[in-house]
Amino acid sequence: MRHVLSITVANKAGVLGRIVSLFSRRGYNIDSLSVGTSEDQRFSRITVSIKGDDRVIEQIHKQVAKLVDVEDVVELKSESSIYRELCFVKVEANAAARPDIFNVATVFRANILDVSTKTLTMELTGDLDKINAFVELMKPYGILEIVRTGLAAIGRGAEKAKN
Repeated sequence: MRHVLSITVANKAGVLGRIVSLFSRRGYNIDSLSVGTSEDQRFSRITVSIKGDDRVIEQIHKQVAKLVDVEDVVELKSESSIYRELCFVKVEANAAARPDIFNVATVFRANILDVSTKTLTMELTGDLDKINAFVELMKPYGILEIVRTGLAAIGRGAEKAKN
């Protein structure tokens, strides 16, 4: 089962490395990782997507919370959070295929970023299922390149993560 952790940390060099090292040493595989400065420049927020049962997640939570410079660790449950990812997809796009690709892009609300005589590059944001469905529909055209940002997540409602 997929779990998403929001980890608030001091915005200092080396903090991300210590967190990733903890996951590696314990044999936990990170499915997705994104990090950026929070609303308070002194802190960064790390979003980690991992698979595991409740016992494994509880252990990860406890171990991460013990690290120096970690301010808070919160699991963001799917029913009370918003998950999004950004994806760039470059596909082969000859003149005959281009209208079909444009139609699929329109349905998925993807933005066309670049058009050349042989390729189209699109930008898509959405949840994991939407991104994966779009990628599957692009495969027959010939995917040349995919770049994904990793999951960004935030809790719904008025409650906010601690700083």
